[in-house]
Parts: sequence; structure tokens; C-alpha cells
Amino acid sequence: MRKNLCWGLATVVLAVGIQAAAQQKMLASTPPMGWNSWDSYGLTVNESQFRANVDALVKRLKPAGYQYAVVDEGWYLANPQSASKPETLQYRIDVNGRYEPALNRFATAKGDAGFKPVADYVHAQGLKFGIHIIRGITKKAVAGNMPIAGSAFHAADAADTTDKCPWNPDNFGVKDNAAGQAWYDALMKQYASWGIDYIKVDCIASHPYKGDEIRMIHRAIAKTGRPIVLSLSPGPAPLSEAVELGQNAQLWRISNDVWDHWEKNKEWSQNVKDQFNVIASWAKYVKPGNWPDADMLPLGRLEPVPGDGKPRATRLTQDEQRTLVTLWSIARSPLFFGGNVTELDDWTQALVTNPAIVAMDQRGQSQRLIGQDGAIVAWTTQVGSRRYLALFNVGDSAAPVKADFTKYGLASGKYSVRDVWGKKEMGTIASVENTVAAHGVLLLELRR
Repeated sequence: MRKNLCWGLATVVLAVGIQAAAQQKMLASTPPMGWNSWDSYGLTVNESQFRANVDALVKRLKPAGYQYAVVDEGWYLANPQSASKPETLQYRIDVNGRYEPALNRFATAKGDAGFKPVADYVHAQGLKFGIHIIRGITKKAVAGNMPIAGSAFHAADAADTTDKCPWNPDNFGVKDNAAGQAWYDALMKQYASWGIDYIKVDCIASHPYKGDEIRMIHRAIAKTGRPIVLSLSPGPAPLSEAVELGQNAQLWRISNDVWDHWEKNKEWSQNVKDQFNVIASWAKYVKPGNWPDADMLPLGRLEPVPGDGKPRATRLTQDEQRTLVTLWSIARSPLFFGGNVTELDDWTQALVTNPAIVAMDQRGQSQRLIGQDGAIVAWTTQVGSRRYLALFNVGDSAAPVKADFTKYGLASGKYSVRDVWGKKEMGTIASVENTVAAHGVLLLELRR
């Protein structure tokens, strides 16, 4: 009997050890927070601009928990300003057909250094470094049938030349075969050697959804042994593939690109108002290591060369900006600031670093959509002993709210209440009676 008991205890200890090891290896146990270059620089960011934003990120946003700095699309282009004429684009690649940072934009990438000097700089600031790529194999590798590093295969063995990204001319798709896996293995090994912590892969989560390439990239990252977070883009990722997405990636975009529009937007982009239903549809899939991504925060100064439109301050009103960051955080979306951090104003900094916003996003529990009553949309979440109630007004005029807290799924009785955005204590009350501005939000912190 004692042997059985010892065996049982040993089994429990082993199980606990395995579980602890799995938790230690979990990537993105909380929603990633950081800065991405796309909203302010589009294809054009260079090393000095990127480092300047990293320096500003350290001073202005890192204390609140923002830790990733990401170079978005096109870092291998010597002439990104010529993107409207793809036949004139100049690419930098290595002898195995893999992209290298363009030397006229990232001077420290000389030789085979790649992004390692930039990554080292980011890491020295206590931050993590990420890059954006387009799925697939470079067309130049295919044209020269270049050897795939670390394998006996060549580019022609891996390339699916019938598969092209609808909006990007750089690559062909990759076959779901041994050569295709070898290509992604070589690619991720290269990125791991650079010290990459975060990879955003585009043209893979929607139009078209490429489950085979998602799985190959996931396997390739695992082989590197480096903890690299995988983010999939663009949206809308298909709800029908939620399980596969969660098994192979940590983030995936749930909508088209979100820009600074409340309602009207271009066909290929998403506005803030329409994001309410999309975010709610993905809420049940939110968990540590799996973060449905509502896209970047197009706030502050979007300049000098934004990924869409002319250089500008965000077109969203202050009420709309509060609504955006409140919705993203209460639903626990990743928070990636898109504005130029070197031009970050105090009001915007206070908005995206508000302690309640960061707490809901990073430590929220039981977050859920309560429902909609007219123009008022209600969400709740809990952080420790504190409850948060967000009442959003998606209408075009101010809307009154008057109801007991029980209407919003909260326990009856009185709470000590603080208006987060109004920065005022509301006393000990059992109901809410207020007016919510058009496109605005009333965010209440409730304590007992």
C-alpha cells in the first residue's frame, strides 16, 4: 500500500512539474503591448526613426507595460516609395533567397548581421523586438532556384507559383511538403539568430486563410527553441478556424485594418463602431496564450508616412479615442500603439497608459458583453476585487443611463464607485444615473 501511495505522490509531482514547465513555456500569457511602425511610417521606416521611437517608448510607454517594438512591412525594400510600381522595387536577399534589411535604411545590417544589431539595441532597453513578414517564398529565390538553407531542397521544390498574395507582389505561396517546411525552418532559424521575439505574418489569416502555412510556421518556430510570439494578419480571421488558430499562434487579427474612422471607412478597412460586434463574437476564445487581435491603436500623430492617408493627427475625437481603448482593453485585445511615439502628447500618453485600462487588459477576468439597450452597449470585467462596468454610447447623440447595477449582471447592493475617465469619486451607490456622450463611454470602477 505504501508503494502505491508513493507511486501516486510521484505521479502527482510529475504532473505538477509538467504543468509548471508548460506554463513557463507559454508564449504571451497576457495580451502583448507595444508599438508598431505601420500607422506612422507605412513601408518607409528606417533605423534612425525606429531607434528614436524605441527611445521614446522606453520613456513614455514602457513604465505602463508596453514592451514590444515592431518593424512593419517592407524592411527589405531599398525603394519603398516606389510600391505603386512593383516592377521597380529593389529587394535585398541573401544567397538562400531570404530577405535581409535594406542597407540604405538599416545600415547596421551590413554583411550577414541582419536585424541583430537593432534587436540588441531594443533588448538593451528592456524591450522585445518584432518584425512583419509576408507569408511565402521570395520570387527572386524562385527565379534563381536558389538552395534552401540547411536542406537539399531548392526554391522550386517549395514554391507554389499559382499562389500570390492579392495585395503584395513580393512572394509566392509555399507548398505543404517537405521542401516548404524546410523553407520556413530556414526562415525562422534566421530570425531566431537575429534575436527576434515577435513575428507578424501577413496575407495568411484571411483572404486567403492559409492553414497549411500557419502550421508550417508554427512548427518552424518551435524548432528554433526561441520563444517567438506569432501574430497572424490580416483579418477577419474565420471564426470557424478558431481552434486551429489557437493551437498554432498567439494572436490573430479579427477584422480588416482599423484606422481612425468612427463609422465611414474604405472597403478594405474597419471602423471603430463596427468593431463592437466583431470583438464580441471572439470573446469566448480569449485566454492566456490566445488573443484575438482587434488591431493597432491609430492614435496620436500618424506621420510622417502613414500606412493609409496623409500625415495627420488621429481623426477620432477624444470621446471616440476613449471608447476605442476601453473596448480593446476590457475585451483583452493586444494593445499596439500606432502613433509616432516621438511626437506623443501628454493627453494621448495618459489615455493609453491609464492604470485601469492596463489592468483590465492585462489582468481582467470574466470579461463579457452584457448586452445592448438602445444605443448603450454594456461590458463588464473583474480585476482582483474590483469590478469594471463600461457603458458605451454607439449613437450619434448623448444618451441617458439610469439603472441598478443588477441590470448589468452585478450583485445587488451598494458599491463605492469611481468614474475612471471623469476622474472623480461618485460615492457609495446602488445604481448608475448619468449621461454618456455620443460615441463616448462611461467607465466605472466598483469596489466593496
